[in-house]
Amino acid sequence: MRAEGYAVAQLGARMHYAVPRILADGGALSHFYTDICAIQGWPRGLRLLPAKVLSSGLRRLAGRVPVGVPSEKLSTFTSFGWEYARRRRRARTAEETTQAHLWAGAQFNELILRRGLGDAEGVYTFNGAGLLLLAEARRRGLRGVMEQTIAPVEIEVGILDEEAGLFPDWEASRRSNGLLGALGAREATEWQHADRIVCGSEFVRQGIHDVGGPVDKCVVVPYGVDAKPGRLRRRASGPLKVLFVGAVGLRKGVQYIKNAAEMLSHSQFEFRLVGSVGVNPRAEAALRSAVSIPGPTPRSEMSKNWEWADVFLLPSLCEGSATVCYEALAAGLPVITTPNAGSVVRDGVDGFIVPIRDGLAIAERLERLASEPGLLEQMSANALETAREFTVEKYATRLLGALRGVGESKA
Repeated sequence: MRAEGYAVAQLGARMHYAVPRILADGGALSHFYTDICAIQGWPRGLRLLPAKVLSSGLRRLAGRVPVGVPSEKLSTFTSFGWEYARRRRRARTAEETTQAHLWAGAQFNELILRRGLGDAEGVYTFNGAGLLLLAEARRRGLRGVMEQTIAPVEIEVGILDEEAGLFPDWEASRRSNGLLGALGAREATEWQHADRIVCGSEFVRQGIHDVGGPVDKCVVVPYGVDAKPGRLRRRASGPLKVLFVGAVGLRKGVQYIKNAAEMLSHSQFEFRLVGSVGVNPRAEAALRSAVSIPGPTPRSEMSKNWEWADVFLLPSLCEGSATVCYEALAAGLPVITTPNAGSVVRDGVDGFIVPIRDGLAIAERLERLASEPGLLEQMSANALETAREFTVEKYATRLLGALRGVGESKA
């Protein structure tokens, strides 16, 4: 059976809508359902305003354009999307945030089922937001695919609980979040209903194995990104410029960037953390004493940061397969990251893989890159070479291949 006829249900603009675009290009998209995008249900007045007068949040929303998805195969639920955003914005505790996610996952599925799956032969969903669709697909004998975008909830919570003990008062406590069990249970039930579970990395697949999930359903499909070819990096005079991109919080390991920065000379290393800040004011002040935090930057304006940097750093504690690592490689940046980032970086080739929670290892690798210009240049060249294997086109080949044969026993 060919990989065709999937109804894709996706909240947000994950990876610039890569999955629905790939399926559309491959003749495998029945319909695409999402919350908010800038070409359907978007206030016309906002579309006419110049980007510079919009808030950063609205600029990011204005960038939600599912290029490559035919308009007749696109359905949005804009009112629901605004309500979901409002609930997330008003959440004051981790439990309230989880409650918003649980509500949205169920409500999104109900809206899609009310509108109908049409002639879809399968559904493609994402963890935490596909339970009702996968159950309906199983009931009707349709193919059911879910993508596990990060390690299982149980794994993520365990890691972050440990981290909260190491860095108390950095973030709002998760220990009082009584809804995490419900989120994990929903995820595990999605696995049971799915015919295939797409994992962005071996780290994710291993996590499903470690919590007793159906690892036999899992297939590892590394991602790919749209990116203009970057430039070869050569060690310039002045400080080594180290870039981080992501949410500034414990999960991304920014506390270990601070540790590394404090071990290194401020005159020889410059750190820039680009992203929304999720730590408490005291922790933010401690970070700012060691690094620069300019705040979030819309994707359309990120090129200036990639161009600025010499090295990319993501010491993440838990990911799926962090797309910023792919983007950094495409920019020609050597990448320092951890096994838990689920990246395609090769240790000692196009960057370094360091253990989680190891500021000293980060500092040592940065010192090597600062003091060995030939190493930085060679890793940059290797990064550009690696990136050629992780374009959206190559990702499409991998993904469509992984979908072939899904649910054949139902035919």
